[in-house]
Amino acid sequence: MNKAEVLHDLVESEVSRRAFAKRTIGAGLWAGGAAMMMGSANSVQAQSVTDVDILNFALNLEYLEAEFYYIATTGRRIADAGISVTGTGQSGATTGGGRVALDERTRTVADHITLDELQHVRFLRTALGSAAVAKPAINLEALGIGFRSQNEFLTLARAFEDLGVSAYGGAAAAISSRAILERAARIALTEAQHAGVLRLLVSDNRVVVPALDGIDVLPLMSPGGRLFQVDGDGLSNIRTPAQVLAVGGAFFPNGVNGNIR
Repeated sequence: MNKAEVLHDLVESEVSRRAFAKRTIGAGLWAGGAAMMMGSANSVQAQSVTDVDILNFALNLEYLEAEFYYIATTGRRIADAGISVTGTGQSGATTGGGRVALDERTRTVADHITLDELQHVRFLRTALGSAAVAKPAINLEALGIGFRSQNEFLTLARAFEDLGVSAYGGAAAAISSRAILERAARIALTEAQHAGVLRLLVSDNRVVVPALDGIDVLPLMSPGGRLFQVDGDGLSNIRTPAQVLAVGGAFFPNGVNGNIR
C-alpha cells in the first residue's frame, strides 16, 4: 500500500472511530453567481451581528468545504461520516460531485485537508450547541466544475480556501469574545495553510484560473498571479459577508442559514 492509500485509509478510520464525529472556471460563471446573490448580500453589511451569528455564518461555509472534500476524496456525504447536519433554519441535501482521480501528491494534500474540514464542522457545531444552524441545501455542481479532473478539483479547492481565509479575516473585527476570536483565528490559520499548499499545486500543475472577484489575487500561472494571496503590504485580503456570498452563494441554492444571509 502506498503513502496516499495509507492516508486515505486514515481518513476513513478517523471518521469511523469518532462515530459522531473543466480545467478552468469561466470567469463568467463566477460573475453570474455574484450577480445572482448580490441582491440579498448587499443587506448583510447593514446588519448588527453577534458572535453566534458569525460562527453560524462560518459553519455554513465549513459545511460546503467539508462536503466538497469528503465527496471528492471518498464519494460520500459528511452525514455518512456520522456528522450531524441538523439545526436551526432550513436543512437541505447536498447534490452533485463525486470521487476525483488524483495523483499521489494531490491526494495526500486532499486527504489531510478533508480531516481538517470535518473537524471544523464538528468544532463549530460543538461550540454553538443548540444554536447551530442546519446544513443548508448545497449544489456542488453550481459552476459545472470541480470533479471531472484533477485540474478542476484544484481550481475549485483553491477558490474555496482563499475565500474561507478572507471570510475569517473579514469577520475578525466583529467578534467581541476574545475566546471566540482566538478559536476563529486558529481555524483561519489552518485554512491559510491549506490555501498556500493548494496555490502551489495549482502552479505546479500549470492550472490557469480566473479571478473570483476584484479582490482576488490569482495564483502563479494565471495572468498577474502571485504565489500567495496577499496584497502589496504582504497582508492576506479579507472580504465582508456580502462579498463572500457574492462569490460563493451560488453553491447554496436556497441561501445559507442564520441571521447573516
